[in-house]
Amino acid sequence: MRHRKAGNPLGRNPSHRRAMLRNMVTSLLKYEQIETTDAKAKSLRPIAEKMISLAKRGDLHARRQALAYLKDKAVTHRLFDELKDRYLDRQGGYVRIVKKGIRKGDGAPISVIQLLPVDEQEKSDKKKTKKSKVIKGPKEDTNTGKRKKEMDVDQS
Repeated sequence: MRHRKAGNPLGRNPSHRRAMLRNMVTSLLKYEQIETTDAKAKSLRPIAEKMISLAKRGDLHARRQALAYLKDKAVTHRLFDELKDRYLDRQGGYVRIVKKGIRKGDGAPISVIQLLPVDEQEKSDKKKTKKSKVIKGPKEDTNTGKRKKEMDVDQS
């Protein structure tokens, strides 16, 4: 039975895996974009989003929890000062994984994992606005060259 076996071990023992993920999340928050394998990116996403959620909370205990996990103190301060303001209105989904292709040496699928920029928030808000009805003028009949009497209502 495989009870309590969730999560991808990534071919490493637990201490190596934890150290690798700590280094990767620190690099992601420092450079805002890193290139890695698909499996590592999928394992990294929940940890990075948890760090951003801690920063949004912003209290002393959350800061100490982030300092305990992240490897670089300056990255933690940047997370709590600059990066948290970017995601205050967003409830999750701070990280994007984009498939890049395969690595030439071993054929491993490679992805780019990146923090969402500020302008992505504005684009998603624009998409949510409801489309209004546009009333067009009378159309010409192509066969006779005369205008039709009825008005067309177009949804766009």
